[in-house]
Amino acid sequence: MLSCAGADRLQTGMRGAFGKPYGVAARVKVGQILLSVRSRMDKREHVLEACRRGKMKFAGRQVVLESKKWGFTTISRYRFERDLAQGRCAYDGCNVLHMKFRGKIGNKNCLLRTREEKQIEKEANRKSK
Repeated sequence: MLSCAGADRLQTGMRGAFGKPYGVAARVKVGQILLSVRSRMDKREHVLEACRRGKMKFAGRQVVLESKKWGFTTISRYRFERDLAQGRCAYDGCNVLHMKFRGKIGNKNCLLRTREEKQIEKEANRKSK
């Protein structure tokens, strides 16, 4: 509503007084994961570049990290590849299927580890912490 000479702005009055949404927001804590991506290792560079470009669309400062775990599981990549080669685990869609060592003792369910394998596993556990 224009009332005086030289009035260059319109008054909105009570328009939009019921709190209509104007945008989308999320409450995010410090250190909270915003996005998790799982892909094949040959697409690693493309995923990191996409995440680097995508973090610029968020307000604040974000960090792109690459997990040491296999997919969304709790197993490290080194342990998964080793266990897969030894037949201790198998692919199960987006998870890992652990082999159960029950029944008669044989090559399949008998776990004999050398000192070198134990030492390598200790070093891998120290690096992942």
